[in-house]
Amino acid sequence: MPRPVWSGTISFGLVAIPVKLYSAINSKSIAFNQLDDRTMERIRLKKVSGATGEEVPPEHIIKGYEISDGNYVVVDMDELEPLLPVPTKTIDLEEFVDLDEIDPVFYNSSYVLAPDKLSKPYALLARAMEDGGKVAIGRFVMRTKQYLAAIRSVEGRLMMSTMVFADEVVPAETIPGLEDIEDEVLTEREMTMAISLVESMSAAFEPEKYHDTYREEVLNLIDRKAQGLGLEPVETTAPAANVVDLMAALEASVNAAKAARGRHPAGGAEALSEARPRARAAAKAKAATADDEAEAPAPKKRARKSA
Repeated sequence: MPRPVWSGTISFGLVAIPVKLYSAINSKSIAFNQLDDRTMERIRLKKVSGATGEEVPPEHIIKGYEISDGNYVVVDMDELEPLLPVPTKTIDLEEFVDLDEIDPVFYNSSYVLAPDKLSKPYALLARAMEDGGKVAIGRFVMRTKQYLAAIRSVEGRLMMSTMVFADEVVPAETIPGLEDIEDEVLTEREMTMAISLVESMSAAFEPEKYHDTYREEVLNLIDRKAQGLGLEPVETTAPAANVVDLMAALEASVNAAKAARGRHPAGGAEALSEARPRARAAAKAKAATADDEAEAPAPKKRARKSA
């Protein structure tokens, strides 16, 4: 049974709603331990001096902030103590905004807010937010760290996402390669084919269709090795060809996606996975044909006989 990671109240105006915070995500990552292959004992990491390589006792480890190469400002925990956020045990709602105003890049971790004893004010807030299509923005403190959070209502339940602050988002204009996108000239035919490809691959989002195939294969490998079984052969996929002819790639992709969707009326992962290799092969063949035609010498004109 899930355990709450935080408890307190949602506060807005003069209303206080007792709630408990549960993590909405159960990470399924695989962790390996480092072992000594001679003894199969775990390897423990030690904190050592960068200058001497000798282990540093805990009582000699302090905090320092690097302001330039090799220069640090030492900060004592007693100096940090007064600056730590006060754990008020409240989520202070500051405003309500429309959901589509929030760029998903601001979202971080996801949680579920459940009512703690009093369910009526919880249900009232959830219904009012859902009917109004609003998301609450607020702040709260958990484990001496202040968080910005967005709370939305989903079928009567309050879901909360912690958010990054605006100065933590990397500006798009600083990313190399994005500066020339607006100067690209797109033809009407290219746009028509691209839109057709998007439409042919469109489907309702069903999260159950998607799996962490790498994790599943690693767990299968571990299970087989634990049972002393041999390794199963792994099928490898050849890397996709670098197709230069954009229109050939678009046309082949649309045709393959439509054909695959016809074989799988519900669409989904089967149709898309089957469409991609066919599209790459067809686009590669069409591009090669176009290249051959471009390189072929023009036919010579026959000389006209004089009368």
